[in-house]
Amino acid sequence: MTAQNNQPRTDGSITRRQFIKLSAATVGSVVIAHQTKTRALAASKVSRDTAPAMLVDLSRCIGCGNCQRSCAEANGLAPTTEQAQGLNGQNFTYIKKVELEDGQVRFVKRQCMHCLDAACVSACPASALHQTPEGPISYYPNRCLGCRYCMVSCPFDIPRFEWENGLTPEIRKCMFCYERQQEGELPACVANCPTGAIRFGTRSELLAYAHARLAANPDFYVDHIYGEHEAGGTAWLYISDVPFESLGFRTDVTTRPIPAYTWDIMSKLPTVVGSMAVVLTGAAIATQRRKGHDPDHNVPPWEREGEGEPIEVKNTQSDQGEG
Repeated sequence: MTAQNNQPRTDGSITRRQFIKLSAATVGSVVIAHQTKTRALAASKVSRDTAPAMLVDLSRCIGCGNCQRSCAEANGLAPTTEQAQGLNGQNFTYIKKVELEDGQVRFVKRQCMHCLDAACVSACPASALHQTPEGPISYYPNRCLGCRYCMVSCPFDIPRFEWENGLTPEIRKCMFCYERQQEGELPACVANCPTGAIRFGTRSELLAYAHARLAANPDFYVDHIYGEHEAGGTAWLYISDVPFESLGFRTDVTTRPIPAYTWDIMSKLPTVVGSMAVVLTGAAIATQRRKGHDPDHNVPPWEREGEGEPIEVKNTQSDQGEG
């Protein structure tokens, strides 16, 4: 009887023993992945002083779009002669035009903020998003599960999912020109800014420079450096002559690193996912047993008598180039 139960079934169902093994393996793999992830995060803390950073002076931005075009060229994105209206799979950065109540206009460059302790990295269960030792956050599409936890966890609403790519969608965002930095080159956007609105350097250098500018021009600049403390600190910093809330910046972002919150939730995922695996596998067994009464349950609908042809799955990916 026992030997018979251990034999693989050909009707698509599984035995109780196989169910228990599958559930245990699922829970174990999730727990191991979670523990590995925790150790990796603890070992990859970024230096707040030496991390590469950017300082954007919004009073100097003229909205020319050079940063957007140079970003597209450097990342192999689809070239465009029009100003992007938002972040997407083909725009890692864009210039937002803001019309103020007094009739003035300001331009705000938006892209990944590259948090020093990134919520997207901590929320990703597959380590598809990885924070390099220097600080920039890179992405490994071959690891991505498509869960989009990174999108939910980001306090700045940055990561974008390629909904238009039906077969191999990826998460898309600014990578801080990490490869260019490794080769000793400036990030593409700062290298092509004609007004000096974007400044590159170590975070400590840029903060010192920004504080000096604010102190020297107290009647001109808002007395705040956006990104110095938001979300525990970011690599992209901003100074402005207009209140940040008037420009669409989130001013309710906590100063505590977001992973301190996300891990409170993500630490429960092994139990949750494991429980889900048990429930779903049990449901699959019940379904298979019910289907056992239908002699055609393992036959595709289009091969059954009187059924239609199979639906052809088409690649809905845009003709535009990928980065």
